[in-house]
Amino acid sequence: MASDRTSCQDERAGAEIVYGAEECYGHSVELLKELGFPMGVLALKDLEECGYVRETGFVWMKQKAPYEHYFVTTKTLVSYGTEVTAYVEKGRMKKMTGVKSKQLFLWVPIAEMSIEDPAQNKIHFKTPLGIGKSFPLTAFMTDEEKKKYLEKANE
Repeated sequence: MASDRTSCQDERAGAEIVYGAEECYGHSVELLKELGFPMGVLALKDLEECGYVRETGFVWMKQKAPYEHYFVTTKTLVSYGTEVTAYVEKGRMKKMTGVKSKQLFLWVPIAEMSIEDPAQNKIHFKTPLGIGKSFPLTAFMTDEEKKKYLEKANE
């Protein structure tokens, strides 16, 4: 147990950490923008702590309680644990923990999400076994993002 705690502390060393719902929301929105993801892709609720280690790309987000969100456009129920972690880089979140998607009658962990070619307007999700699904980016955009996206497409 002590080694788990030490590795967790090592992983978070040098992190930028923010606390409180408002600060965490702003931090998570900025992070998603910086990485090129739509703002609605991580539908977390009541965030209490967010951290980002820029050197390694390790991020975490803690919320008060687990939360389930139904994405209407993709007809997908997603469960977020009290802590969601990932290693991030432009267009990719990998080694994710704390996120599961309900497929038929099973909860399947999501280990990675990526936008490999922004021109395709697709976001890809993968399980730890490498099995995945792709959806349109617009399925995870906020109304404001969709409006800007559609205006840009119609130019």
